[in-house]
Amino acid sequence: MKIIVTGGAGFIGTAVVDFLLTNTAHSVISIDKLSYASAHNSVCRDDFSHRYHFYQQDICERRSLENIFSEHRPDAVIHLAAESHVDRSIDAPSVFLQSNIVGTFTLLEVARKHWQALPESDRARFRFLHVSTDEVFGDLGAQQGKFDEDSQYQPSSPYAATKAAADHLVRAWHRTYGLPIVVTNCSNNFGPYQYPEKLIPLTILRALSGQKIPVYGSGSQIRDWIYVEDHARALLAVLESGIVGETYLVGAHCEQKNIDVVKAICSILDRLRPIDTTDSANVQRAYAELIEHVVDRPGHDVRYAIDASKLMANIGFAPTYTFEQALEKTVSWYLNNHQWSERLLADGNALMRAGKKSSL
Repeated sequence: MKIIVTGGAGFIGTAVVDFLLTNTAHSVISIDKLSYASAHNSVCRDDFSHRYHFYQQDICERRSLENIFSEHRPDAVIHLAAESHVDRSIDAPSVFLQSNIVGTFTLLEVARKHWQALPESDRARFRFLHVSTDEVFGDLGAQQGKFDEDSQYQPSSPYAATKAAADHLVRAWHRTYGLPIVVTNCSNNFGPYQYPEKLIPLTILRALSGQKIPVYGSGSQIRDWIYVEDHARALLAVLESGIVGETYLVGAHCEQKNIDVVKAICSILDRLRPIDTTDSANVQRAYAELIEHVVDRPGHDVRYAIDASKLMANIGFAPTYTFEQALEKTVSWYLNNHQWSERLLADGNALMRAGKKSSL
């Protein structure tokens, strides 16, 4: 297939593009406007130049999208492009409305006209895979069950509300125009190339630079985690085997308290990169000493949890990595990729801003 991946230079998009190129024979057309959080070094893949194309493009610009669709005539779209940081959405919601709602609308219209012009056989196999988040469902109480495909939408933040709106647009384009769509809602991702405004990379990079590690409130908020490579594998499985019009929740059944995640990272760093100074008692310092509890953010959801049994039973997906395995791989990646990490660490202001606005 020829697959358009929007947001292909972002954190999840990078993993999806890499997975498609290294594990399939599909051609990939990556579209990304290269915002602050893009993994800029991921857009050059010489080893796959015969089946990889990159366009620095905002999905809100319709004419440019039409030109890309016309040139490549894709068989599928994996729509990942979105503004995704909750705290930024609280500070500047208009940016999120533009990217997540207007951008999705523009892409849907271009994809619909492309699909309608295809020969009948090609129309039958075309897919529009819309990648969303579990945050559209709002807050789960500590004693409640898990989100599933029938959960009610109750977004808490401007980010979640714009993603919910995008989900509704995608489903409306299926019902009204017949566009063959599939929707996924995923739990929290982590792994390489994630910008340090998110909890896990923020914790790693601030610990390595000796800065305080901020944790909202008591850190008792619970999130459901999945390694980004497993998410990429799940998306390909849904693209190939998902039923048109259906929704699939993607997760690894791995709930963790934020404070426990931070402490686990500190423990891994203590083992892999111990602090090289000791106190007057000649006792080795621990990274956990850098943890600092800060004032909680407005409207902070207490718990997310995904029931991914439909995906696992109907699509046959199962995560490859346990949380502990994937967290160690992630910490090791940041330790071993100094050039990427140091580019961010060198911008102390950016890291400090991220620290003041840590996610989750």
